[in-house]
Amino acid sequence: MSKSIADKLGKGISPQQFLDGMTKNKEQFVDWMEQFNWPSSDDREFFESLNNRDDLRCLILMAEWCGDVVRNVPAVFGALEVSGIPTEVLIMEDHLDTMDQFLTMGGRGIPIVIFADTGGAVLGQWGPRPKHVQEAMIAFKTANPDREAADYQEKLAETRQEIMRRYGDGPGYQADVVQELRELLESF
Repeated sequence: MSKSIADKLGKGISPQQFLDGMTKNKEQFVDWMEQFNWPSSDDREFFESLNNRDDLRCLILMAEWCGDVVRNVPAVFGALEVSGIPTEVLIMEDHLDTMDQFLTMGGRGIPIVIFADTGGAVLGQWGPRPKHVQEAMIAFKTANPDREAADYQEKLAETRQEIMRRYGDGPGYQADVVQELRELLESF
């Protein structure tokens, strides 16, 4: 069955309202926003060309407490800012019904960037992390299906360290976010 977010269009807040309302991690979030750079002029031109389309909408499921939101959404905002695509933020806790339609391996992983047409039919989604970063979590969940296992938390902590290693120290990973969003948008 195809997914729809028709009932959520117009119910979110703007990226600026999200930023203004942040009480956690705001400094880090703004820092990553300020470090955003286009991987190439070609990428910037692609996102700017989306201004010619009026058939796309974007909803981002997220929450300010989430480290992956703090890392990835500044790049998402940076890319979409020039695209002209109406973009709304849905705070996860206020939209659990929507969150539960977009689970990652059965869990509530955020951010989830959802692209839809003007009628709310979902065209595609991205998140919660760039593919090469997410691979570490996929491997962990595949190898550790039993959440009650004695060493589950220890292995999860190791996986989180690996995720941070894959992100790296600087904003280089943001190029992956931009590239993956571009590939997704080029597919519809």
